[in-house]
Amino acid sequence: MSGKFFSLLMVFVMCSSAIGFSGCKGSEVQLPSVDIFVQKIPAKAEDFVCGVDVSSVIALERSGVVFKDYGGQPQDIFVTLKEAGVNYVRVRIWNDPFDSEGRGYGGGNNDLATAMEIGKRAAAQDMKLLVDFHYSDFWADPSKQMVPKAWAGLDISQKSESLFDFTTDSLMQLIEGGADIGMVQIGNEINNGIAGVTDWPNMAALLSAGSRAVREVATRNNLDILVAVHFTNPETENRYAAYSFNLNRYDVDYDVFASSYYPFWHGELEDLIVLLKDISQTYDKKVMIIETSYPYTLLDSDGHDNTISKVSDLAAYPATVQGQANFLGDVISAVAELGDAGIGVCYWEPAWIAVGTPAQIEKNRELWEQYGSGWATSFAGEYDAGDAGVWFGGSAVDNQALFDADGRPLDSLYVFGYIRHGHAVPKAIDAVEDVMVGATIGDPIVWPEAVEVIYNDGSREAQPVEWQVEDQSKLEALSAMGGIEAMGTHVIVGNTSGWADPVSCIVTLNPGNYVINHSFEEEDMSAWEIVYPADGTACTDRQKKTADAFSGDYSLHYYSVGDVRFIARQSFTDLPDGTYSLTVAIQGSEERSGERIVIFAESATGRMETGASLAGWQVWQHPEISGIQVMDGQLSIGITVEGNGGAWGTIDDVYLYRTG
Repeated sequence: MSGKFFSLLMVFVMCSSAIGFSGCKGSEVQLPSVDIFVQKIPAKAEDFVCGVDVSSVIALERSGVVFKDYGGQPQDIFVTLKEAGVNYVRVRIWNDPFDSEGRGYGGGNNDLATAMEIGKRAAAQDMKLLVDFHYSDFWADPSKQMVPKAWAGLDISQKSESLFDFTTDSLMQLIEGGADIGMVQIGNEINNGIAGVTDWPNMAALLSAGSRAVREVATRNNLDILVAVHFTNPETENRYAAYSFNLNRYDVDYDVFASSYYPFWHGELEDLIVLLKDISQTYDKKVMIIETSYPYTLLDSDGHDNTISKVSDLAAYPATVQGQANFLGDVISAVAELGDAGIGVCYWEPAWIAVGTPAQIEKNRELWEQYGSGWATSFAGEYDAGDAGVWFGGSAVDNQALFDADGRPLDSLYVFGYIRHGHAVPKAIDAVEDVMVGATIGDPIVWPEAVEVIYNDGSREAQPVEWQVEDQSKLEALSAMGGIEAMGTHVIVGNTSGWADPVSCIVTLNPGNYVINHSFEEEDMSAWEIVYPADGTACTDRQKKTADAFSGDYSLHYYSVGDVRFIARQSFTDLPDGTYSLTVAIQGSEERSGERIVIFAESATGRMETGASLAGWQVWQHPEISGIQVMDGQLSIGITVEGNGGAWGTIDDVYLYRTG
């Protein structure tokens, strides 16, 4: 990420008492003396949206979660949010998130009644409501836009009318219940559809019906309510240009083009800002980042695996409270720099914390099922069998919250309040990055002489390090023996000045690899032959996306709306005769009927192959073929992928090494 969006160095002073500062909305709020650096941002509109989506909060409270103030005393979370400088609360609405017996699907069980309670509590603290209609009975996102049960079988005219009525009735009840609505989303991350509709002419009809409902409700109640459309995956070239073009082409009435931005998946922040700026100027629209978040730790607190849990998952910020604060500050600053067009930022689920510790996982499961306080219950399987029906459980984002596991606000929550004027603390090291070293077994290991330290203001610098000599010597001796037993990852620790914890050097030892560009890090792909069927279409690309790579930043990515069919292979003509092993790292969409993934090796002695069964994102499979005999120096290796429409995945770290 460019230094433009990093927090800038300033003169540091100690702040030792609570100070009154204007928050995002411009009103005076009493802020605690937090122990984080907050960079002052350029001037922004008084009504700039500093929002949070706390849709899960009612279910959490019913599960026994107690939220606290900065001093650790129990306090209504909406009071705490107001005190921190938040001025908008976002809430998702599902049409009917319950099974036939009235059991909730989870994820907060966010029906209209839940939204009304959240809207009323937000309004009591003078915070506006951002209503997020999913137009589904459960999660709607790029991977699924399922039609509500009650709308199944309706044609587009009937569905448009139902969507209009549902939007109108919901908004009227929210207003009558005391909510102060400032913005309404017509759909959630509608990249690939809305309410089960996937073609643009009919999507536009539904979007227009929803927008018309908002306009009529606003007029009827003499309110100024913005209409937003919400997309994601800005990292894909020309995606947002196509969406904004189609919205204009089909004359969809809206005010705000809103984007999700999660840096581990969505590329560089400055690239997104360029896209949003172009849309705002081309179509005279407001823009905002309507979903974002970042971890303050890599530890799990509820016994349900987190989405982001490894250092390799992270973007350019450490998983610390200060790193989280710098990320949030930089996102707000980037949007504010768009001037009047950039209207705000909304942090996603900052309060979705644990209902209990991992040690009481069985009790947690009971609470998730009873109150819907996890991301999904088992009951959701009747509606979403392929996803929620398999992976139901707790919070996958508790480590990205702005509250700790005990319900106490983190210092990073107060970025909303401090960012207009900034906040200074003494400069100090916030994190030290692990050092990654790769070496071939039998070759000397080149030990790094420095580590990169990250300061609380976001700046970085190299600093000398001393590794534990005894451990270094043991690993060097193991590698020098040249045996396959040295293969794998080894951690050597050391120390650096000003940092109390040990720092780590992660050494990966591999046998000599004969595959050229084995990890797709090199731009030159000429060693790889990608073959498609005569009647097939190109469905692969060399993708830069660290979260989708097993190592490094790049991988061979595949995806197609239609069938996925290809072979990626590499051939050798002068290998030393002997015995070899072949391994591949591959991950992707869960295997469906009729799909097949095979790695193979072909030599003069015949063809050997083995299959791989994929199980989802970042569930890496490592199929291996051993005992490959090379008699004349010639060998062909590769991967065959045969997938149905919508299949996706990445291939990385292809290793061919000699074992005898």
